[in-house]
Amino acid sequence: MGYILYGDAGSGSGPVEMALAEIGAQVELRDVPLATNAQLATDYRKLNPMGRLPTLILPDGTVVTESVAILIALADRHLEAGLLPAGHESARATALRWMVLVATEFYPHVTRFDYPDRFSAEPAHAPAIAERAREMAREVWRLIERECAPSPFVLGDRFSMADIYLAALSRWNEGARWMPLECPRVEALVRAVSARPRIAPVWRRHVPG
Repeated sequence: MGYILYGDAGSGSGPVEMALAEIGAQVELRDVPLATNAQLATDYRKLNPMGRLPTLILPDGTVVTESVAILIALADRHLEAGLLPAGHESARATALRWMVLVATEFYPHVTRFDYPDRFSAEPAHAPAIAERAREMAREVWRLIERECAPSPFVLGDRFSMADIYLAALSRWNEGARWMPLECPRVEALVRAVSARPRIAPVWRRHVPG
């Protein structure tokens, strides 16, 4: 039995599918369309109580949620792919630092931008919430551009899970429109990741254009 990945095009399942492709792992894709709120269906929430994407089922039946946790688990299960440095290497801490920063500081702003009505009981507040979320999300990327300074990858010449995660999420919140001018180093990382032979077809499915 291979992996089973629940997701949707353009969702958080994208970087997981890219990682699985890079590894060369067997995976069955199961669609959970966000457009119909399928992630909130009772059957799906038995797997992922948060009602979010992605969810990965390991070959032994273990359920893993949260994209960063999934990516780390995959890297550790497939050491031959070399997608994260070993635990004793400082480079591993660096890769995890930027992955977790994006997951905890950028990702929540995406939710506020996409669903601003969830964050106030007053409907009139929604536009201001969305705009502020957009501004704060961009500040996270400007920090990554300045402090992480990919060259071309997060770990310099060494490709890692961090690059897959950052590249995929950089397209969210209209990132494809403003990132090239505002964050050229991040944009160069995106080009390098999206051109990798195994990732490229998955990238095109999740990142139109």
